[in-house]
Amino acid sequence: MARFRPRKTFRLVAPLRGRQPEPIPAWKREEEGLSRELHDRWSALHRHCVDQSSHLRLGRLVRRLTHYDYGVRESALAELELATQLLRVGVRVTFLPESQARTADLECRLGRERFFVEVTAMVGSAARQRLPLRGLHLDEVIGEEEDRGVILTHRILARIQQKAKQLADYCDSVVLSISIPRADLQGEKNTRSEAIWLDLKTLAGVVTVLLTRVPTLSAVLISLWDVEPLPSRAALRLANVELIERPKQQRIHPRVRMLIQNPKASAPLSESHDASIRQTL
Repeated sequence: MARFRPRKTFRLVAPLRGRQPEPIPAWKREEEGLSRELHDRWSALHRHCVDQSSHLRLGRLVRRLTHYDYGVRESALAELELATQLLRVGVRVTFLPESQARTADLECRLGRERFFVEVTAMVGSAARQRLPLRGLHLDEVIGEEEDRGVILTHRILARIQQKAKQLADYCDSVVLSISIPRADLQGEKNTRSEAIWLDLKTLAGVVTVLLTRVPTLSAVLISLWDVEPLPSRAALRLANVELIERPKQQRIHPRVRMLIQNPKASAPLSESHDASIRQTL
């Protein structure tokens, strides 16, 4: 397999979140390369991850970050962001080799202990237009904004179940990271995304219940970039949930990021790993 050769120069095109550039034609995106911010993050990972499998994955990451498909780009961006954050808090990160058997994306070490991370992005597409889900009535699908939050919750649960099957063979701690750039799951649209109101405590509760049935997942890290949190209706707080909510005006970080630990995990996160992941919130 040919080794990846980075370009000598990278023009400033593919931006980080929070910037609002003009739409770029798909053919031009890959030709012009990464923005300076993305290239700096990629370079830091390339210097830190010295093993061959990481360099191969990082080489492909450049192509994914400039890919014509929105879902491919968001998935790559989620990997880059989380790996960079883990690196900044002192975790040693290795990108695992790609194989036909679906495996996690990152191996993370802190001292002699390790855990694995699977990174996924939920983007949907404009063509799906709120497909009905099992257990939801039609009036829930076409109802108020709060009902769209119910649909989003169901889709998050479905993604966790899907990924749990993929990660069932791991004996060490496993963290599933889910990035949701648009809460309406309408894919890449130039129009402004709809306001999706979400009950964060309900989401944390139903995810916790689901995790008790999938002990191979140690925790789920959920990043919601443009969701509107519903006012809390109860003072109760789950001990296994860490929640960070940011002002709507800032766009560099997710509006909401939550870490939900599995109380029934077969391999729980160690105290040091837990503390490191909390620093990325």
